[in-house]
Amino acid sequence: MMRRFVLIATLLLPLAAVAQSPKSKEVNITADRMEILDAEKRAIFTGKVDAKREDVRLTCDRLVAIYAEVKQADGTVKNEVTQLEAEGSVTIVTKNQTITGDWAKMDVKADKLVVGGKVKVVQGQTILEGELLNVDLKADKSDMTGGRVKGSFVPQ
Repeated sequence: MMRRFVLIATLLLPLAAVAQSPKSKEVNITADRMEILDAEKRAIFTGKVDAKREDVRLTCDRLVAIYAEVKQADGTVKNEVTQLEAEGSVTIVTKNQTITGDWAKMDVKADKLVVGGKVKVVQGQTILEGELLNVDLKADKSDMTGGRVKGSFVPQ
């Protein structure tokens, strides 16, 4: 049972990089339902999912955290989230940006985020819209693809 609490406490660590905020231990998640599939190494949150960690908030209809057991130097085993998959009315809010889309996937190890389906990025009065947003957090690079991209840039 303790492993499940550790898993929940680490779910949004990768999203902290999006917010560029220091790591914190507290994560608050609410959902209509939570299911742990230990054999598949998945935690599934469904129904009005609202996950908050410091300056980052993720809301969606369904959130799947895929994790792996990693052996520590002291011999203990720790669960580490390797991927996050959000579906349905996805909204990621940081102190600087709001990103919305139909779905999002994050590869935690590679620090890569992909948001798809009617993507909208709002930063202040600047708005970008497209079908697919790719973000490489390590390279500090993002691109919008998948058809016509629309941007309205307002200097601050």
